[in-house]
Parts: sequence; C-alpha cells; structure tokens
Amino acid sequence: MASTSTSSLMASKTVISETALFFSSPGLFKRSFLSFTQASPSVKPLRTRFLNATKFEQVTNSLDEDMDQIRRLQNGSDVRGVALEGEKGRTVDLTPAAVEAIAESFGEWVAVTESNGNGVIRVSLGRDPRVSGGKLSTAVFAGLARAGCLAFDMGLATTPACFMSTLLPPFEYDASIMMTASHLPYTRNGLKFFTKRGGLTSPEVEKICDLAARKYANRQSKVSTLIRTQPKQVDFMSAYSKHLREIIKARINHPEHYDTPLKGFQIIVNAGNGSGGFFTWDVLDKLGADTFGSLYLNPDGMFPNHIPNPEDKTAMSHTRAAVLENSADLGVVFDTDVDRSGVVDNRGNPINGDKLIALMSAIVLKEHPGSTIVTDARTSMGLTRFITERGGRHCLYRVGYRNVIDKGVELNRDGIEAHLMMETSGHGAVKENHFLDDGAYMVVKIIIEMVRMRLAGSKEGIGSLIEDLEEPLEAVELRMNIVSAPRDAKAKGIEAIETFRQYIEEGKLKGWELDSCGECWVSEGCLVDSNDHPSAIDAHMYRAKVRDEESGEEYGWVHMRQSIHNPNIALNMQSMIPGGCLSMTRIFRDKFLEASGMARFLDISDFDRYIGSQ
Repeated sequence: MASTSTSSLMASKTVISETALFFSSPGLFKRSFLSFTQASPSVKPLRTRFLNATKFEQVTNSLDEDMDQIRRLQNGSDVRGVALEGEKGRTVDLTPAAVEAIAESFGEWVAVTESNGNGVIRVSLGRDPRVSGGKLSTAVFAGLARAGCLAFDMGLATTPACFMSTLLPPFEYDASIMMTASHLPYTRNGLKFFTKRGGLTSPEVEKICDLAARKYANRQSKVSTLIRTQPKQVDFMSAYSKHLREIIKARINHPEHYDTPLKGFQIIVNAGNGSGGFFTWDVLDKLGADTFGSLYLNPDGMFPNHIPNPEDKTAMSHTRAAVLENSADLGVVFDTDVDRSGVVDNRGNPINGDKLIALMSAIVLKEHPGSTIVTDARTSMGLTRFITERGGRHCLYRVGYRNVIDKGVELNRDGIEAHLMMETSGHGAVKENHFLDDGAYMVVKIIIEMVRMRLAGSKEGIGSLIEDLEEPLEAVELRMNIVSAPRDAKAKGIEAIETFRQYIEEGKLKGWELDSCGECWVSEGCLVDSNDHPSAIDAHMYRAKVRDEESGEEYGWVHMRQSIHNPNIALNMQSMIPGGCLSMTRIFRDKFLEASGMARFLDISDFDRYIGSQ
C-alpha cells in the first residue's frame, strides 16, 4: 500500500512539474507530454483524469490567445492598443494587466542590457493627458516594482523629455517610458521605451513583448497588482525647458538682450490639448516672445478641438487663422507627445511634410555643407532636387521614423556625415541632439534661424527659405484593409507586397520599374540595405518609378507599404502630370490587384471610390 501511495505521489509531482513546464513553454510541454505518457504507461489514468485531450487543447488554445494578445500590441518600436471602450469594432486590449506585464519585462530587460553597476535600476515614466493614463500608470509602476526597479513619476511630459531624463543631470535615469498613443483617438494609449542609447528598436521591443506574453499568459489573475512602493514624483519638465532655453540663448547670442532673444517676435503655439503647452509659458515667454493668440494649451485627454497632429488639416488651418489674425511671425503645431511638429510662416503658409523637411534641410545644410539628408521614400522628386541644389545628398529609406533615424545613425557610424533625418509625418532628428526625434527641438532650430535672419537685416519670414521647392502636381494616399484573421494579417500583407515586386520584375506592369532610390545606400526599392550589416525589416515596402509607355518619360512614382500599426497596406503616389495618379491607380487595381488575385483578401473599395470620383 505504501508503495502504491509513493508511486501515486511521484506521478502527481510529475503532473505538477509538467503542468508548470506547459505554462512556461507550451510547445515544449506538448513534446514532453507525449514522451512522458509513452514512457510511463502506469500514470496514464492519472494524466487522462487530470488533463484529458479536450481539456489540454482548450488550455493550449487559451494560452496561445493570451500570448498573441500581448504580441499584437507591438507596433514597430512602440506598444499601442485600445485602452478605453468607444471604438466601433475594437475591444479593449491594452489592459492594466497587459501593461504591468510589459513594464515588468522592460525593467528586467534593462537590468540585463543596461546594468549601471549599482544594482538598482532607475526608470522614469511620463505621460500625455489621455484619460486612461492614470490607471495605466499605476500598472507601469506595479510592473517596474515587480522587476525590482526604482520608479520616478514625471507626470505630464513629452516623449523627447523622457529620453532626455536619462541624460540630463542630476536625473540621469537608466531608462524611461513614455505613455502615449501620439495622434490616435482618446480611446488609444501606448508605451515608448528609452535607454541612454536612445529609443528601442523593433527587435528589442519584440523581445520585451515576447517575455511579457509569457508572463501574462502564466498569470491566472489578469488584474494588475497594487503598488507596494510608491514612485517618487519629480519635476523634470522644468529642467528640460531650461535646457531648451539655454540652447536658444547661446546660439542666437543676441547683441542687445542675451537673456530675452525673442523680444519683438510673436509666436503662436497650438498644443492641441496635448503635452506641448509647456513650450509657450516655460520656453517662449521666458525668452521674451509674445505668445498671445496661442491655442489649446490646456491638457485635455479627450482632445476636443482637433486631432493633435501637424499633418491634420484642421490643426494647421486653426493655426494659420491665428497667425494671420494676430500678424504673428510664426505658428507652431505640436502633436500630442511633442515628438513631431509643423509650422506656419508669417504669411500663413503651412509648412509640414516635404516642406518641413526642405526647411530643416536648408537650415542644416547652412551649418553642415554637403551633409546627407535621410528621409522616408515617400518624399517628392522636387525635394531631392532641392537638397542636391544646396550641395546635400538625399538618401531615401524605409517608411517609419525609427527606420529613418537608425539609418542616419548607421551612416554616421560608417563615416558618412548625416546631420538630419526626417520622415514626412513630421518626425525629425538631428545628429547634434542625440539623434532624438524631438518636435520642440525642431522648432528651436527654426526659431533660431528666424531670429538670425532678422539680425542679418532680412525682412522675409522663414518661409522664404523654401520658395523654390518644386511640389508634385498630384499626391494621393489610398489604403487597403487586409481581410483575414488578425494573426494572419502580417503574412497576407507580405504576400501582397512581394507579389507586387514580382509583377514589376517580370514586366507585367509596363513602364513600372523598382526604384533603387538614386545614389543612396539602399537597394531593391528601399527594402534591403546594401551594406555589410543590414537592418531588420519591420514592414515590407517597395517604391516603383512610373514612365509613360509611349514617350518613356518618368512622370511619377508608387510606394506600396505594409502598415506597422494596423492590418492594412498603404499606397502612396505622386505625379508631375495631370491625371497621373488616376492612371497609376487604374493600372495598380486592374493589372495587379485583380489580375494577381490579391484582391481576394484586400479591401480595394478605397481604389474604387477614388477612380469613381475622378
């Protein structure tokens, strides 16, 4: 009898051990389960009763779904999800429990990769004014505590400030997290991660999400824990604002009033009810600027006036109206977390997209003649001419601000001077500012140039620097939703984009040719680096230049890319002739999407509407 009890106990322990193995590595458990039952037939009844085949499959499927839920939150180098009810067709997936698991995993990752030698990892957290921020901040602090980190609460902050909190004394944290979903609706939220080296890459965030997925799936309770140690509240934004003020004062070096170099200038800021209001009262006002007429400076996580986005037409039109009404010298538009910006000149001309890149290129090439300017591959042929005519070199690269910035870092590492990296969305970084995409720093550069022009006797506004930028006659963006299960969307997107490449290479689209992006260090249509250390591909994309079949003249280009953030594919087109975008759209729909069969899992209604409206 004793022998039987001992055998049963040993079998029970084995079941418990195997079950624990299941929760730490499902695939490994499946293999272990089969070998265990084959080698130990005497415990089969116990195994069948404890975890029969149907129950095993149910638990496995549930675990897989829990892990997929966390992995799907990754959006390139960020984490983003739905934090509040209110979006049609979308359920809340960025829950406190999910955020806690991700924050804990980030803390553990930092402890391994960024060890400071002092034993305790110090991590700061900032957030934009979204209404879900308070609840999710608690989850971040709980996760960091689980990982053994000391947490510091910056409160309302900006994304660039979070990174700078790892560098500026006396703060100098080991890492930082910014809670934001940029310009997305109030129902969304997300996380951006920084160490002293800069923002994390997509592969690094993927590792963190994989670790978090296992933690989340293993926890029976999907409710975030309470914070045992309260984070220390810190006022970093004042230090960051002073940092920006000192840069402006030193570089303008005003001969009459050094401490108030913006005296006599009226600058209007549109913060869009995001985190950018500080730039008005803590930077511009203290430097002597007149900021009367500024818009939407109070933080409001419901964003009641317009989307905080320098690409948004409403945001730019409100700013333009305020500039003209007040006869201001400059208007500034920030996105929610101030890592992007746009401006309006004294004549009310909006400067964003290619125009903003051109403006920043003109400024940077004055300071660094011959510099390479890195942009995403959606920029115009006119911008390339603008840069080269000023002695610069234009490197077109993959869409995605992290891709563009990392390419600039790589070029500098290879001995090629690249002082500006900008995406058409407004994300921009300069070498002198730690390769950080900082919307406020971009505006600082523009303001410094504006004051220098005035001191040199110019009566022109900042817009005069880009008067000769040639713009495309037509520009269109269309999107195709991928009609598939969420877990299959990425593979379907890759299939469609690779089929597009094959169609062009096989000559099935007459006059279309994969664009190697001129003299840059990128080949195969902005997808594959041609150097010895190519970067990982986070989203597939190709750019094709399009020529008229009869004359052979190039008249436009098409850029097809997989979205990092959503299950869809974007198609950008530009044309230098009337009707060029319509012609390219028809060819793309009829001779590629329909002919290849890709339309069977792509929603092409956007194409049908555009063609029907012309």
